Amino acid sequence: MVTLIAFLILLGVLVVIHEGGHFFVLRMCKVHVDRFSVGMGPVIYKKKDKKGTEFALSALPLGGYVSYLSKKALDAEPEMRKHFTDEQLDNLFETKPRWQRAAVMFAGPLANFILAVIIFTFIFSSQQTVKPIFLVQSEYITSPTISGDISENDSLVSINGEKISNPTDLRLALLANAGLSGEINIGFVDSQTSEIFYRDISVTNFLTTSEQQQEPEKFFPIEIGSFISPEVGSLTREGPAYLAGVLPGDKILTIDGMKVSHFGEVSEMLSSSENKTVNLEVQRDNEIKNFFINTEISENGIPVLGISAAYNRTVIEAFNKSVKDTYNLSVKTLLFIGKMITGNMGAENLSGPVGIAKMSGEAFSAGFLPFLYLMAILSISLGVLNLLPIPVLDGGQLTMLAIEAIRGEPLPARVENFAYTLGALMVGFLIVFAVTNDIFRWVG
Repeated sequence: MVTLIAFLILLGVLVVIHEGGHFFVLRMCKVHVDRFSVGMGPVIYKKKDKKGTEFALSALPLGGYVSYLSKKALDAEPEMRKHFTDEQLDNLFETKPRWQRAAVMFAGPLANFILAVIIFTFIFSSQQTVKPIFLVQSEYITSPTISGDISENDSLVSINGEKISNPTDLRLALLANAGLSGEINIGFVDSQTSEIFYRDISVTNFLTTSEQQQEPEKFFPIEIGSFISPEVGSLTREGPAYLAGVLPGDKILTIDGMKVSHFGEVSEMLSSSENKTVNLEVQRDNEIKNFFINTEISENGIPVLGISAAYNRTVIEAFNKSVKDTYNLSVKTLLFIGKMITGNMGAENLSGPVGIAKMSGEAFSAGFLPFLYLMAILSISLGVLNLLPIPVLDGGQLTMLAIEAIRGEPLPARVENFAYTLGALMVGFLIVFAVTNDIFRWVG
């Protein structure tokens, strides 16, 4: 029951947002909307507004649609004309400039991307976070597959020029190279000099199986560990570090001369220290500062500085990260679709309604924020999928409008009908394939 409720809420929100984008722009362009339906198939509830639009709830909760007044609909059923005003008949969809028709089609996916940005902004601004750091775990690496040496605790900061700032970035950047036989360019920060250097890592048939694609970092030629960056996120007010002048954002370099590679080492070093006063060396911007701090003793007898790695993002910081993540996930989704088509990524990763329902139930049980995060991810996927150049999808409609702009006139009706039929078959095959994947996963 929880899974069903979560699935209906999730799908309902995504459908309302997507179709709401189309509806909003259609209204702006003065095109009459005959029906706004959440769900497909037989209508089980409907109500009209003052402008004559019927808002409906349909029996099959697998999608939705916006039905608007068009020349094609009137040509198919001429008797419909008597139900509309002259103003409505003068504002048929086909009478609008191409840019307005394109805006209508793009509005649905755009609404999905906007929803993802809003959800991410809420999540990122409402939770404390830490800055991760990815450290080489092997003591000293030299290999014919690596264009140079790498040392323990060198930190990975980029893959093929793409900045890596969290575990999701790392995983997506590695998956982007699935099926590769060649070189991956990795950026590192030297643990001794703090200078950036680059190494080309040679791989052969990288991440070609589903097992490898589930946990790509485990199959990377270099062992990389995820830790918390040794940066001060927040301080206990009137605590030892606060009183000494340490500020949020200071990067801890050493404690009593011992190098700090990640935040977890701070408490370890304090626990093993016999001194009540410790020398904390930090980097603030490009300046090195030293603080001699009288530590406090906690209830369990461990010296503490009154610092934490956790910090709160401002709304602006959260919004900027949300836009970046939404863009990055959109590009990666498109890339992964291409890799599925070429066979470099397992198509068994594709989920249908059953798989989405299962994920919905699990996320809902995990809490409100995990459920929202899943909604944002699926909203991005829905936006990207709808922009594919398949005629029955929004991207296909945009492609047809582009062809019309080039030709100076619409495609012949015969060609359009063939394209729509072919598109419907492609979407139908995709749905059947995804549902089959779900069934095999469930049986397995």
